[in-house]
Amino acid sequence: QVQLVESGGGLVQAGDSLRLSCAASGRTFSSYAMGWFRQAPGKEREFVAAISWSGGSTYYADSVKGRFTISRDNAKNTVYLQMNSLKPEDTAVYYCAAETHDYGLGRPVSYDYWGQGTQVTVSS
Repeated sequence: QVQLVESGGGLVQAGDSLRLSCAASGRTFSSYAMGWFRQAPGKEREFVAAISWSGGSTYYADSVKGRFTISRDNAKNTVYLQMNSLKPEDTAVYYCAAETHDYGLGRPVSYDYWGQGTQVTVSS
């Protein structure tokens, strides 16, 4: 069992940066690949980024590639999402999740453990 708590969201202007954090409980955190997803009002939850259990491999949605960076610190049981050059279309609730099924890191169905989400709002 893993419990996840996101933080770091807020209201920023276009072009600004934010760093989201996701703190995990449980001694097995380092064994999970981790993902960030987001959901805007009226839209489906979409993949943003993922990172392997070791941190050696990272994956990004095309819409955030080159602007967002996912990282993790297994000693601190924390995964991060550094978001630069934010755009109004990045506005959404951002969720972190722990992968529990090998259906593909970009698919929400691969993740059983989810945080409660943190709101990111980017004004133009």
